[in-house]
Amino acid sequence: MGLTQLRDDLKNKADAKQAVILQRFFKTGKGEYGEGDRFYGIKVPVLREIASGYKNLLFSEIQELLNSPVHEERLVSLFILVNQYEKGDEKTRETIFRFYIKNTKKINNWDLVDLSAPKIIGAYLLNKDKKILFEFARSSDIWKKRIAIISTYTFIRNLQFDTTFQISEILLNDKHDLIHKGAGWMLRELGNKDIRAEEKFLKKYYKRMPRTMLRYAIEKFPEKKRQDYLKGNIAGPQTK
Repeated sequence: MGLTQLRDDLKNKADAKQAVILQRFFKTGKGEYGEGDRFYGIKVPVLREIASGYKNLLFSEIQELLNSPVHEERLVSLFILVNQYEKGDEKTRETIFRFYIKNTKKINNWDLVDLSAPKIIGAYLLNKDKKILFEFARSSDIWKKRIAIISTYTFIRNLQFDTTFQISEILLNDKHDLIHKGAGWMLRELGNKDIRAEEKFLKKYYKRMPRTMLRYAIEKFPEKKRQDYLKGNIAGPQTK
């Protein structure tokens, strides 16, 4: 089955009412981060199921999907890439990694990043030089910055924390709420593995952190400790 059939499958699952909801949810209005994005109105589990039937889609066809103005076409292409990456040998994985990096401009909403970057970028770089993530973190592109921090989820799950801390530090002065949320989320996930390591970082930087980043990072803390962080009552070395 090829691209034409896949697109027919997507259109057959379209839901106009759900599309309106998704367009609001993903901020597609003028001047918003998802400006102009279009939706069929298909939920993620359905997209995953569709993607599972197209594991052998050609790169040229995946590229065409990634070029689409329709959000679900881009997302289903990423699910297919993840499937191919997980089944591929090292050469295939490198090809998919480079393809992904080449197409970051098309991976341009937070769900597209979150559902693919850890499983491709994070997985590929797990035991490799992570220089490109620091380049992304320092870029002016919001989605590259989101890719940089969210990719570290794979490192966290493998008890490698340094890159998450280093990129979170780079992003402390970022202005965008989606970056604050992403970094705070990764710090929280890191804390699930090693709370002492997370708190060491927080005690140093929590007064400098954007409020949203801090709130996400301490979301699972006991209420008293969470309030102490929010009120600035935590002792420890801090930077100004």
